Amino acid sequence: MIRILIVDDHAIVGGGLKQFLGSVGGFEIGGEARTGADALKRLKDDHWDLMLLDIGLPDINGIEVLKQVKRHYPELPVLVFSMYAEDDYALAALDAGAVGYLPKDSVPEEILTAIRRASLGEHYLSPMLAEKLISRSSNSATKLPHESLSARESDVMRMLSQGLPLTEIGERLHLSPKTVSTYRARILEKLGLRHNADITRYTLKHKLCQ
Repeated sequence: MIRILIVDDHAIVGGGLKQFLGSVGGFEIGGEARTGADALKRLKDDHWDLMLLDIGLPDINGIEVLKQVKRHYPELPVLVFSMYAEDDYALAALDAGAVGYLPKDSVPEEILTAIRRASLGEHYLSPMLAEKLISRSSNSATKLPHESLSARESDVMRMLSQGLPLTEIGERLHLSPKTVSTYRARILEKLGLRHNADITRYTLKHKLCQ
Protein backbone atom coordinates (compact mmCIF):
# COMPACT_ATOMS: atom_id res chain seq x y z
CA MET A 1 0.00 0.00 0.00
CA ILE A 2 1.44 3.36 -1.08
CA ARG A 3 0.84 5.97 1.65
CA ILE A 4 0.30 9.43 0.18
CA LEU A 5 0.37 12.81 1.89
CA ILE A 6 -1.65 15.45 0.04
CA VAL A 7 -0.58 19.05 0.59
CA ASP A 8 -3.32 21.30 -0.75
CA ASP A 9 -5.43 24.04 0.78
CA HIS A 10 -8.58 22.83 -1.00
CA ALA A 11 -10.32 19.95 0.76
CA ILE A 12 -12.19 18.99 -2.40
CA VAL A 13 -8.91 17.96 -4.04
CA GLY A 14 -8.12 15.47 -1.29
CA GLY A 15 -11.67 14.13 -1.31
CA GLY A 16 -11.64 13.59 -5.05
CA LEU A 17 -8.28 11.83 -4.98
CA LYS A 18 -9.34 9.63 -2.07
CA GLN A 19 -12.37 8.43 -3.98
CA PHE A 20 -10.46 7.96 -7.22
CA LEU A 21 -7.44 6.13 -5.79
CA GLY A 22 -9.66 4.08 -3.47
CA SER A 23 -11.42 2.67 -6.51
CA VAL A 24 -8.09 1.73 -8.07
CA GLY A 25 -6.52 0.03 -5.06
CA GLY A 26 -2.95 -0.05 -3.85
CA PHE A 27 -2.94 3.56 -2.66
CA GLU A 28 -3.89 5.18 0.63
CA ILE A 29 -4.38 8.88 1.25
CA GLY A 30 -2.84 8.65 4.70
CA GLY A 31 -3.05 12.33 5.50
CA GLU A 32 -3.75 15.83 4.26
CA ALA A 33 -2.10 19.16 5.03
CA ARG A 34 -3.59 22.55 4.23
CA THR A 35 -0.42 24.60 4.71
CA GLY A 36 3.28 24.21 4.10
CA ALA A 37 4.05 24.34 7.81
CA ASP A 38 1.52 21.58 8.50
CA ALA A 39 3.03 19.47 5.73
CA LEU A 40 6.53 19.72 7.19
CA LYS A 41 5.14 18.75 10.60
CA ARG A 42 3.30 15.73 9.18
CA LEU A 43 6.54 14.52 7.61
CA LYS A 44 8.16 14.44 11.03
CA ASP A 45 5.26 12.59 12.62
CA ASP A 46 4.77 9.71 10.19
CA HIS A 47 6.16 7.71 7.27
CA TRP A 48 5.11 8.53 3.71
CA ASP A 49 5.78 6.95 0.35
CA LEU A 50 4.74 9.91 -1.79
CA MET A 51 3.83 13.58 -1.39
CA LEU A 52 1.37 15.31 -3.71
CA LEU A 53 2.18 19.00 -3.40
CA ASP A 54 0.31 22.08 -4.60
CA ILE A 55 2.25 25.28 -5.32
CA GLY A 56 -0.30 27.87 -4.18
CA LEU A 57 -0.32 27.36 -0.42
CA PRO A 58 -1.55 30.06 1.98
CA ASP A 59 1.62 30.35 4.08
CA ILE A 60 4.72 29.09 2.27
CA ASN A 61 5.22 28.96 -1.49
CA GLY A 62 5.02 25.33 -2.61
CA ILE A 63 8.43 25.50 -4.30
CA GLU A 64 10.01 26.53 -1.00
CA VAL A 65 8.19 23.68 0.76
CA LEU A 66 9.57 21.32 -1.87
CA LYS A 67 13.12 22.57 -1.30
CA GLN A 68 12.79 22.00 2.45
CA VAL A 69 11.33 18.52 1.92
CA LYS A 70 14.21 17.50 -0.35
CA ARG A 71 16.72 18.96 2.09
CA HIS A 72 15.46 16.90 5.02
CA TYR A 73 13.81 13.94 3.24
CA PRO A 74 15.78 13.53 0.00
CA GLU A 75 14.43 10.03 -0.66
CA LEU A 76 10.75 11.05 -0.51
CA PRO A 77 9.26 11.38 -4.02
CA VAL A 78 7.30 14.61 -4.47
CA LEU A 79 4.83 15.01 -7.32
CA VAL A 80 3.67 18.59 -7.83
CA PHE A 81 -0.07 18.58 -8.54
CA SER A 82 -1.02 22.15 -9.38
CA MET A 83 -3.68 24.30 -10.98
CA TYR A 84 -0.87 26.14 -12.79
CA ALA A 85 -0.33 24.45 -16.15
CA GLU A 86 2.49 26.76 -17.26
CA ASP A 87 5.87 25.25 -18.05
CA ASP A 88 7.66 27.86 -15.90
CA TYR A 89 6.23 26.31 -12.75
CA ALA A 90 7.21 22.85 -13.94
CA LEU A 91 10.80 23.93 -14.49
CA ALA A 92 11.02 25.47 -11.02
CA ALA A 93 9.52 22.34 -9.46
CA LEU A 94 11.87 19.98 -11.28
CA ASP A 95 14.87 22.13 -10.42
CA ALA A 96 13.84 21.98 -6.76
CA GLY A 97 13.72 18.18 -6.78
CA ALA A 98 10.19 17.13 -7.79
CA VAL A 99 9.90 13.80 -9.59
CA GLY A 100 7.11 15.17 -11.74
CA TYR A 101 4.64 17.94 -12.43
CA LEU A 102 0.98 17.39 -13.16
CA PRO A 103 -1.75 19.99 -13.86
CA LYS A 104 -4.92 19.43 -11.84
CA ASP A 105 -7.05 19.36 -14.99
CA SER A 106 -5.28 16.21 -16.21
CA VAL A 107 -7.48 13.25 -17.15
CA PRO A 108 -7.81 10.45 -14.54
CA GLU A 109 -5.67 8.02 -16.56
CA GLU A 110 -2.80 10.52 -16.66
CA ILE A 111 -3.13 11.26 -12.94
CA LEU A 112 -2.94 7.55 -12.15
CA THR A 113 0.09 7.05 -14.41
CA ALA A 114 1.88 10.00 -12.84
CA ILE A 115 1.18 8.82 -9.27
CA ARG A 116 2.26 5.26 -10.03
CA ARG A 117 5.53 6.37 -11.60
CA ALA A 118 6.21 9.01 -8.94
CA SER A 119 5.64 6.48 -6.15
CA LEU A 120 8.46 4.44 -7.68
CA GLY A 121 10.71 7.48 -7.79
CA GLU A 122 10.42 7.73 -11.57
CA HIS A 123 10.12 11.10 -13.26
CA TYR A 124 6.91 12.08 -15.00
CA LEU A 125 5.82 14.94 -17.24
CA SER A 126 2.75 15.00 -19.42
CA PRO A 127 3.61 14.65 -23.13
CA MET A 128 2.32 18.15 -23.86
CA LEU A 129 4.36 19.75 -21.08
CA ALA A 130 7.47 17.77 -22.01
CA GLU A 131 7.21 19.01 -25.59
CA LYS A 132 6.87 22.61 -24.42
CA LEU A 133 9.94 22.32 -22.18
CA ILE A 134 12.02 20.81 -24.99
CA SER A 135 10.97 23.58 -27.36
CA ARG A 136 11.66 26.22 -24.75
CA SER A 137 15.13 24.88 -23.91
CA SER A 138 16.15 24.90 -27.57
CA ASN A 139 15.33 28.60 -27.85
CA SER A 140 16.45 29.83 -24.44
CA ALA A 141 20.15 30.40 -25.20
CA THR A 142 19.61 33.63 -27.11
CA LYS A 143 16.95 35.13 -24.85
CA LEU A 144 17.33 37.78 -22.20
CA PRO A 145 15.93 36.67 -18.81
CA HIS A 146 12.80 38.84 -19.03
CA GLU A 147 11.90 37.38 -22.43
CA SER A 148 10.99 34.13 -20.70
CA LEU A 149 8.30 35.87 -18.63
CA SER A 150 4.67 35.27 -19.49
CA ALA A 151 2.44 38.25 -20.29
CA ARG A 152 0.96 38.17 -16.79
CA GLU A 153 4.41 37.93 -15.18
CA SER A 154 5.52 40.94 -17.24
CA ASP A 155 2.53 42.92 -15.97
CA VAL A 156 3.35 42.00 -12.37
CA MET A 157 7.03 42.84 -12.90
CA ARG A 158 6.25 46.34 -14.18
CA MET A 159 3.89 47.04 -11.28
CA LEU A 160 6.43 45.78 -8.76
CA SER A 161 9.05 48.04 -10.35
CA GLN A 162 6.69 50.96 -9.70
CA GLY A 163 6.58 50.12 -6.00
CA LEU A 164 2.95 48.98 -5.92
CA PRO A 165 2.02 46.65 -3.02
CA LEU A 166 0.83 43.11 -3.73
CA THR A 167 -2.75 43.91 -2.72
CA GLU A 168 -3.02 46.77 -5.22
CA ILE A 169 -1.45 44.70 -7.98
CA GLY A 170 -3.97 41.97 -7.23
CA GLU A 171 -6.86 44.42 -7.45
CA ARG A 172 -5.65 45.78 -10.79
CA LEU A 173 -5.13 42.34 -12.30
CA HIS A 174 -8.07 40.68 -10.52
CA LEU A 175 -5.79 38.25 -8.71
CA SER A 176 -5.49 37.26 -5.06
CA PRO A 177 -2.46 38.60 -3.13
CA LYS A 178 -1.29 34.99 -2.75
CA THR A 179 -1.28 34.52 -6.51
CA VAL A 180 0.58 37.80 -7.01
CA SER A 181 3.13 36.67 -4.43
CA THR A 182 3.63 33.45 -6.40
CA TYR A 183 4.17 35.45 -9.58
CA ARG A 184 6.67 37.66 -7.75
CA ALA A 185 8.64 34.61 -6.59
CA ARG A 186 8.75 33.29 -10.15
CA ILE A 187 9.88 36.64 -11.54
CA LEU A 188 12.71 36.93 -9.01
CA GLU A 189 13.85 33.38 -9.74
CA LYS A 190 13.73 33.73 -13.53
CA LEU A 191 15.53 37.08 -13.52
CA GLY A 192 18.08 35.92 -10.94
CA LEU A 193 17.10 38.72 -8.55
CA ARG A 194 16.44 38.92 -4.82
CA HIS A 195 14.42 42.05 -4.00
CA ASN A 196 11.82 44.38 -5.50
CA ALA A 197 14.48 47.07 -5.79
CA ASP A 198 16.42 44.73 -8.07
CA ILE A 199 13.33 44.45 -10.27
CA THR A 200 13.13 48.23 -10.52
CA ARG A 201 16.79 48.47 -11.55
CA TYR A 202 16.33 45.65 -14.07
CA THR A 203 13.33 47.26 -15.74
CA LEU A 204 15.12 50.62 -15.95
CA LYS A 205 18.24 49.01 -17.40
CA HIS A 206 16.28 47.21 -20.11
CA LYS A 207 13.83 50.08 -20.67
CA LEU A 208 10.80 47.97 -19.73
CA CYS A 209 8.95 50.65 -17.76
CA GLN A 210 5.77 52.10 -19.19
